[in-house]
Amino acid sequence: MTATVFKNARMVLPGEVVRGSLHMDGGRITSVDGGGTSALQGIDIGGDYLLPGLVEIHTDNFERHLMPRPKVQWAEMPALLAHDAEIAAAGITTVLDALGVGEADVDSLRGSAWNRVLDTIDTCTERNLLRADHHLHVRCELPAPNTIELFEPFHGHPRLSLISLMDHTPGQRQWENIEQARTYYTGKKGWSAEKFERQVAHAATLQAQYAEPHRAYFVDYCRTHGISLASHDDTTVAHVEQAHAEGAAMSEFPTTLAAAQAAHERGLLTVMGGPNVVRGGSHSGNVAASDLARLGLLDILSSDYVPGSLLSAVMRLVHDDILPLPQAVATVTRNPAKAAGMADRGELAPGLRADLVQVHMAELPDGGRQAVVRGVWREGQRVL
Repeated sequence: MTATVFKNARMVLPGEVVRGSLHMDGGRITSVDGGGTSALQGIDIGGDYLLPGLVEIHTDNFERHLMPRPKVQWAEMPALLAHDAEIAAAGITTVLDALGVGEADVDSLRGSAWNRVLDTIDTCTERNLLRADHHLHVRCELPAPNTIELFEPFHGHPRLSLISLMDHTPGQRQWENIEQARTYYTGKKGWSAEKFERQVAHAATLQAQYAEPHRAYFVDYCRTHGISLASHDDTTVAHVEQAHAEGAAMSEFPTTLAAAQAAHERGLLTVMGGPNVVRGGSHSGNVAASDLARLGLLDILSSDYVPGSLLSAVMRLVHDDILPLPQAVATVTRNPAKAAGMADRGELAPGLRADLVQVHMAELPDGGRQAVVRGVWREGQRVL
């Protein structure tokens, strides 16, 4: 691997944007310099922005490719390659593929075994078929009877970086509004109205029987194996207090301002969705991510269900004068990298991985601007 210099770049550093050059060698950044460079060779990016590679800790995108329609399962390798290409095109160089375990509905993806999927990730990585660096985020549905059983293939897996605790029982947390739950399950999941009513009626029984012991199991697993723990869809202060007592590092998608404030006060990092920022609010009627950012309560952005929303959300926060560019970029680079225990990436700094994204700001006919990913490098190798 030869040394390379990026010239004429607007480099987004932790506290400022600097026009200059970046040198890399052996897959690592060797220097970041302001001003011009005397190097005759290199990559002239013409004044475009140079960002650290984006770090995505929670995306449902792989699941979407594995099951593009209800009850339609796609082959593992084509699904992974399509997901990986979409991730890289969004400027994401490190991704925690969020895979859900536990589902009472036997027809669902999350009610199936993940062994073949994990084997496919390993095979594609070993053969250098992937553009991004893939890790695992296991989303554990606590009230489901089969959650611990379906977690077995992930037990001790070297790619496992994060576990989140979920409880999608209608009537609380994300689905406090039953009608929002009805729209989701009958629309995205393809449930009939009768099936939804049947599942809702049974949900409270499952929660009472399984949620507490399953929660204790996964909290203990994270403690004993050194895995980062996240709480999902915290709605009340009590939810956050419980997560904090259990050692959670993150509060994913808190649904209320009170929960986000409680998380901040207790040192939990707040994760919100990029689509929430781009759309101007939550599709479920929960607290707006931009409002949390204005109050200093937003730490990490996740693309959630739209990979391209990460970069779009960053630019929306900047355009709306909510955050300066370096701070907005940190929500999709440095902050998620540190939260996942990856200290070797997330910034443009000597010694760190040369995970880089070239971003061009295109002027639109309506006077607006669109961030366009023009190039992506992972560990110094161009992947897009």
